[in-house]
Amino acid sequence: MNRVIGLIFGNTRSDLLQGLTQDRPIVALPFGGKYRLLDFALSSFINSGIRTVGLITPQNYRPVLDHTGAGKDWYLDRKSGGLFILPGVIHGLSGGHSRFLMQNMTSNLEFLEKDSAENVVITYCNQVYNIDYQEALDFHELKKADVTLIYKESEQEEDLQRRLLLSLNVEHKVNTIAQNWDQEEPLSEVPYFVDMLIIRRELFIELIERYKSIETADLIDAIRENIDQIEVYAHPTKAYIGRINSIEDYFRCNMDLLKPEVSQELFQSKNQIYTKVRDNPPSLYCSTPKVRNSLLSCDCTLDGEVEHSIISRGVIIKPGAKVKNCILMQKCIIGENAVLENVILDKFVEVKEGNVLVGRRESPLVISKKSIV
Repeated sequence: MNRVIGLIFGNTRSDLLQGLTQDRPIVALPFGGKYRLLDFALSSFINSGIRTVGLITPQNYRPVLDHTGAGKDWYLDRKSGGLFILPGVIHGLSGGHSRFLMQNMTSNLEFLEKDSAENVVITYCNQVYNIDYQEALDFHELKKADVTLIYKESEQEEDLQRRLLLSLNVEHKVNTIAQNWDQEEPLSEVPYFVDMLIIRRELFIELIERYKSIETADLIDAIRENIDQIEVYAHPTKAYIGRINSIEDYFRCNMDLLKPEVSQELFQSKNQIYTKVRDNPPSLYCSTPKVRNSLLSCDCTLDGEVEHSIISRGVIIKPGAKVKNCILMQKCIIGENAVLENVILDKFVEVKEGNVLVGRRESPLVISKKSIV
């Protein structure tokens, strides 16, 4: 799809993910045993035929570069197009509603100017999904839109928290973009923006130039301020979209993978989710393991009980240990007779023999990287 390029805003941060984002950006956060959040955005671009992708990196970008390399695992190590690493200028504002800070593009305008693409598909970096953008792009061209916002509809109040809500006419043209749902209004199927959009490349460049002197200017705010002068439409999606803004979100979205319908949509559809390839051996199931309703990666050694959990590469669970409703990242070691329930262990955590770690499902216990408990 030579007439379209992709752009991922990976320069964001969150203080709500505790130690999980202390040394890594959200875009590089491990997910589902062997993936990073970045994989879902990159894979959706590739599966949609987009072969030129810009990734705006955060200040602590080492984990991002370590994971992506030259983009080979996403077929982006190309002579024409490929993966472009774009340094972010301003670090994402913690706790705010900023999504696409314009300052991050002021020093990266060359990425847009030297390409001849008509449109840019832009996405945020903290979501889990598997989307083909072709239908939205066809709609964008049919309507001759300047901007097309991708949205979902929901009747659940929790889905609308910290989301931008859209008011649409019968032609799916956007009348207003609201910051929050007015709780005095009856809750029905409310369209909410899922932090993905298509914008004409020339318009995007024009808006960057116009707002470059405002440090906290956001692309969505610029669109909202000019909504009467530009053609802004919205296109629906019914895809699963798991948004991660907090520890609770992270825990819930990982556990969603244990639902067959979610797992099938993300990982067993015609569009594959790609990640960095590691040629590890298969997992070893010893004489006494009991594994129920869990997602296990390769190179693990299992000799205990695992239930309703996500287990990453290289994890060792010793005899008598019990792991329930947990997320164990790479190369954790669970000692004999240890008990873990509703716990998230970052990489290289060791839980000593007989120790008991119990959190709550709505507020899981988080153990930081390389800790010994």
